[in-house]
Amino acid sequence: MSASPEVTAEAVSPDSRSALADGLRRSRVKRGLLERVSIQSKLMLMLLTMSVLATAIAGGIGFQSGRSSLREAVFDRLTSIREARAGVLELGLRDITGSLVVFSRGETASGAMNAFNAGFEQLAGATITPEQDRALADFYNAKFKGADDGRLDVNALLPISPAARYLQTRYTVPGGGDSRDASNWSEANARYNGYFSEIVTRMGFRDALLINSEGNVVFSVNKGVALGTNVLTGPFRGEGYLPDAFRKAMASNDIDYVDTTDFSEYLPSGQPTAWMLVPVGPTGRATGVMAVEYPASIVSNLMTGDRQWEKNGMGRTGEALVVGKDELMRSDSRRFLEDPEAYKADVIKAGTPVAVAERAIKQGTTVLIQPVGTRATEAAQRGETGTLITTDYLGRRALTAYAPLNLEGLDWTIVAKVDSDEAFAPERNFAHKLVRSTALIIFLSCLAAMIWSRLFVRPIKRLEEGAEQISTGDYNVQLPVDTKDEFGDLSAAFNEMSRTLAVKHQLLTEQRRENDRLLTSLMPESVVKRYRDGEQDIAEDHQDVTVIYADLIGVDDLSAGLDANESLKAINKLVRQFDAAAESSGVERVRNTHNGYLASCGLTVPRLDNIHRTVGFAQEMQHILNRFNTETGSDIKLRAGIDTGSVTSGLVGRAGLVYDLWGGAVHLASRMRRGLTEPGIYVSDDVYQATRDTLRYTSAGTITDGDSEKPTWRLSEDRT
Repeated sequence: MSASPEVTAEAVSPDSRSALADGLRRSRVKRGLLERVSIQSKLMLMLLTMSVLATAIAGGIGFQSGRSSLREAVFDRLTSIREARAGVLELGLRDITGSLVVFSRGETASGAMNAFNAGFEQLAGATITPEQDRALADFYNAKFKGADDGRLDVNALLPISPAARYLQTRYTVPGGGDSRDASNWSEANARYNGYFSEIVTRMGFRDALLINSEGNVVFSVNKGVALGTNVLTGPFRGEGYLPDAFRKAMASNDIDYVDTTDFSEYLPSGQPTAWMLVPVGPTGRATGVMAVEYPASIVSNLMTGDRQWEKNGMGRTGEALVVGKDELMRSDSRRFLEDPEAYKADVIKAGTPVAVAERAIKQGTTVLIQPVGTRATEAAQRGETGTLITTDYLGRRALTAYAPLNLEGLDWTIVAKVDSDEAFAPERNFAHKLVRSTALIIFLSCLAAMIWSRLFVRPIKRLEEGAEQISTGDYNVQLPVDTKDEFGDLSAAFNEMSRTLAVKHQLLTEQRRENDRLLTSLMPESVVKRYRDGEQDIAEDHQDVTVIYADLIGVDDLSAGLDANESLKAINKLVRQFDAAAESSGVERVRNTHNGYLASCGLTVPRLDNIHRTVGFAQEMQHILNRFNTETGSDIKLRAGIDTGSVTSGLVGRAGLVYDLWGGAVHLASRMRRGLTEPGIYVSDDVYQATRDTLRYTSAGTITDGDSEKPTWRLSEDRT
């Protein structure tokens, strides 16, 4: 049994009298200040305060007003850029579709369709030589080498129809044969190719195709691998949106109809490709379709103003992007166009996969490659129009203006953005100027007031500073006594008070430190705090706590052969080692005697593994005893009981306080260490069930606990 020391009121609340004294001293200093400061000084202080407040308030209002105006201007300018670029794009694409309608309505387009279709049908029985066949196969192998990571079956792409093979060997394969043969198709090509080539060149298209009503590509300006193939059944029928668009155009049977497709990967060109298709033929009876392949560069040029970003008001970092419903770009990134390697580094750092960035570099475009999904694009896809600040695809904070695009057949949105650093630069400059101006005014006002009032309040300032030092706990304050007037007397009295407080504070600190050490050695800190706060009856219920109650058998025999000092040293050595092992295991000692040890785990610090920790601690106690016996030749044995469950802890007694533990788990642990005769570590069935997978036990029979018999288990010394 250990008792607590006498604890005085001063030790429990050592700062209360000091705080009261400090408050009284500050009150005296303030009263002295108000009584001795002249009216002129008071007026000066009031004017200074009002001047500073007025300047600060005016500056704050000006800042908020200017900041709001600047931000509105920035978002308005960004919205104007978005609307301007959207208008340019919508107008540009409408101009292209309008031009196609004009081109297709003339006799030239209709006559070309009939001529090429007749020439194509004439070649249905055409043949090619084995040399031409090999040249065609070699051309395909070279063109599609490495496509789809080498998994593409190039043989499946070779044209099958005689007409397609004939045309491609003469027009598609370089040096494949004499293209100036006597066929009707060659005659039609000589007559109409220049017309369609002019359309492709002037409009910036990649190619123009004539497709007959059966889906056969009977003419191509570029004479590529699509020439002669069928868009519905040929080798490229699964490439992009061309087959579906062809069906819609033919089904419309309207020569004023234009179908525009979204961009998609198109194997023959190896680039993101979109199509515009317009029926060709007499009114109400389309004989085929004219399809133009337009590249992403057309959209990019319209969005970038031919890469004149700053000229179009986008500054150093601004850009306008077209985004598809898959949240991939439909126009090229400004960063990519200006510096591809810098673009690659930025997007990878922002989270874009390395393979995606490298693919953009390889293909020379970010269209259908770079994802740009943000809250802005999501809102635009929902049909919303607005502005917000978000993180862009480069990982930068950016001001963004978004809106859906009004383009028939295209589910596109437009996003105009600019880096927040650039956008808010005017705001920052304004804020810096305002802060500097306000600070200068306040500084000058304070400087004048300080110089003017210094002569009047210097003695009081000294006393005030000394009182503030004492309030922080620094009692070694000595003020200079420069005069023999009232200020001198007050300074001398202040110095004497400071010396007295320093002596008392030192005594109180030493007493409290000793009390703290004794209290924390007897009970947990949480209980110490409640005791200091004045609680008398302190008890707590604890759930899920593991208790170990241990007896040291043979300690009395050891003490009998030693004098008092040697016996105490031996016992203290064991207890210190037990305490160190308990601390490292997360186990809390409750109390100990010369031959007993009570501890718990999960009492003040809840632990999910409190059972394993307690059993491990018991094993460590056994190891400590084994080492002690080996070193000293003693024969001290351990008999410990361990149980887990609910316990109650609290302070017992009044004059001599004891922190104790009781409850079912404590009782059963005590019963095991007293009721079992053989030394060893005994555990209850609850502890056994929790640890039997990792530790080896043997049955120790049962032990009577009240009206019931409870099984006990003995822990084997070797671990499983």
